[in-house]
Amino acid sequence: MRLADFDFDLPSDRIAQHPVRPRDAARLLHVARDGPVDRVVRDLPGLLRAGDVLVANDTRVIPAQLTARRGAAHIGITLDQPRPDGAWHALARNARRLHAGDELDFAGDADLRATVLERHDDGGVVLAFNQQDAAFAKALQRAGALALPPYIARPGGPLPEDRQDYQTVFADREGAVAAPTAGLHFTPALLSALDSRGIARVTVTLHVGAGTFLPVRTDDVLQHRMHAERGTITAAAAAAINAARDAGGRIVAVGTTSLRLLETAASENGQIGPFTGDTDLFILPGYRFRAVDVLMTNFHLPRSTLFMLVCAFAGTERMRQAYAHAMKGEYRFYSYGDACLLERNDGG
Repeated sequence: MRLADFDFDLPSDRIAQHPVRPRDAARLLHVARDGPVDRVVRDLPGLLRAGDVLVANDTRVIPAQLTARRGAAHIGITLDQPRPDGAWHALARNARRLHAGDELDFAGDADLRATVLERHDDGGVVLAFNQQDAAFAKALQRAGALALPPYIARPGGPLPEDRQDYQTVFADREGAVAAPTAGLHFTPALLSALDSRGIARVTVTLHVGAGTFLPVRTDDVLQHRMHAERGTITAAAAAAINAARDAGGRIVAVGTTSLRLLETAASENGQIGPFTGDTDLFILPGYRFRAVDVLMTNFHLPRSTLFMLVCAFAGTERMRQAYAHAMKGEYRFYSYGDACLLERNDGG
């Protein structure tokens, strides 16, 4: 498979710069087996069935964009993933100016400092901060900014409303650099409607890292390597998901992050086990899905691993037709854009 196989033209005016309000007023393209149907997100309860289980990602976005200082030099730092030893892997602009042992301080918080433990050739660094846990979280609120995707134009930095707009209603466990954007469409009213319909809800955690913003750089997509991301499925969550499936319900993943975590934790027969660890699962057409039956997701970038994933899930030709329909119908794309609801196509 070549990278060009997943390319398409997208006019820049289709890229959403702000979310619609209320969130569940966003459009929803239902990509059913007999073709795409135009809906809105608040129609979701009627498109699911009593007994289905909705699985959402409850990660909470942190202000991961920092400006570090080493002497007179200013270096942009984007936190990526925490390590088990308490250090952080991060991406650094001008990483070549950093060396192991360098001491950094940060604009916005005079008490926050870090030591460079490692520098990698790909621009990655490992940083040990002088604060941990709650103190570190408070320091980030003072010194950090949201690492919004580069296609959301914010020349002067994130707007005050982005702090709420770029956080899902499910957000609970801090650690994500980027939002699991399918979850941005949900509101308390929509959750109540899903509950009334008899649709179960479960949350899992996958902390989305800065690697989600990086492009695929290999023409042969099989040579691409995903950045690992930390995830958790509790025993209680796994049991609830399995009970719903055993009773005849479908597993409905809210977003590609939830889907990748569920597929990582699934056995060959589709049962979900408790999971804590990293996943670098790369899903391409030809992948055999074991757990997820329905996927709600946003519209993704051309040549991206996420577009490859939805092609694997619903079929490449079906997704090309769905995206052509969405562009003709002036759907809004990417993080602050509209959504689609995909039914799994095991026929390819």
